[in-house]
Amino acid sequence: MFQFQSIKTLPVKIKQLGGLAVAAVVGLLLAASPALAHHPFGGNTPTNAFEGFLSGLGHPVIGLDHLAFVVAAGLLAAVIGRGLSIPISFVLASMAGTGLHLMGLNLPAPEFMISASVLLFGGLLAMREPPRTGVVVALAALAGIFHGYAYGEAVIGAGMGSVLAYLVGFASIQLAIASGSYWLAKRFGASEQAPSLSLRFAGFTLAGVGAAFLSGVVLG
Repeated sequence: MFQFQSIKTLPVKIKQLGGLAVAAVVGLLLAASPALAHHPFGGNTPTNAFEGFLSGLGHPVIGLDHLAFVVAAGLLAAVIGRGLSIPISFVLASMAGTGLHLMGLNLPAPEFMISASVLLFGGLLAMREPPRTGVVVALAALAGIFHGYAYGEAVIGAGMGSVLAYLVGFASIQLAIASGSYWLAKRFGASEQAPSLSLRFAGFTLAGVGAAFLSGVVLG
């Protein structure tokens, strides 16, 4: 009888362990980001398409706030459903935000909004009942504009070929990170009915990262 019950509950235990793995990976990603916090070319403006692409690949992970948001978007997409609509909305809007920066248009308090977006999406992931998909997609697009605006700083003065390659680079890496987070959460039982405790814990962790950055912005 003991053996039968143990085998019967094995899938549940695997999902619980997998959920803990999701939270652990979030922690590892966030802990690893300072080591990645450098521009591929030392902050120099890309001079060709190859440098632009590599710069685009590196830029979304040079800041903990950007990386944390992309991870949160992927995990939240797994909980809410409708595929990768949330990270896709974010990525498309981030490309538009870069365009706004290159056009010389100013957005109010970009660092504040970026930090606040991490706090918000961490909080949404930590909620017991997932919010509506349409609302989160719209919020992801709004956040994407500000994140993309910050990305644009790296290619001011670059040629068109470098800029286009840069856009492809940062769009690709963001989708890859978000898709990996999404797949990991789905692989270990994320559902639209009730987010697992481990995913909610990951949400609290991400919200804490956003709060730390937000307090730094507010306090100067």
